[in-house]
Amino acid sequence: MHEISLVRNIFRTLEEEFPNDIDNIRGIFLKAGLLSNVQPILMQNAFQAVLEDQPQYKKTSLHVEVLPILIYCDDCDKTTEVQQYRFVCTCGKPSRNVVQGEELLISRVEFEENS
Repeated sequence: MHEISLVRNIFRTLEEEFPNDIDNIRGIFLKAGLLSNVQPILMQNAFQAVLEDQPQYKKTSLHVEVLPILIYCDDCDKTTEVQQYRFVCTCGKPSRNVVQGEELLISRVEFEENS
């Protein structure tokens, strides 16, 4: 299950970016394109499994937003959402110009507010 290695990489990235605030992270927000081969439920399961080895994240939750596939058409200068994996613009021309849908990124990190 490649989701476990993805979750471990997310934790590693957060530890590099926020070394002094790891214990205060409460929410991790991801954006995953449909072509990224990431299933939200599998990411949640992997997240829960990795938490067993990473107690500093036990108060942290994971949120995954799935992004649709968007293509750009050079012929009509439009961006179109791909339906049923048919990479065809609304003008009828096929397009390989994917502008959204392949990404997997941390879009936001929430921290506990210290009083």
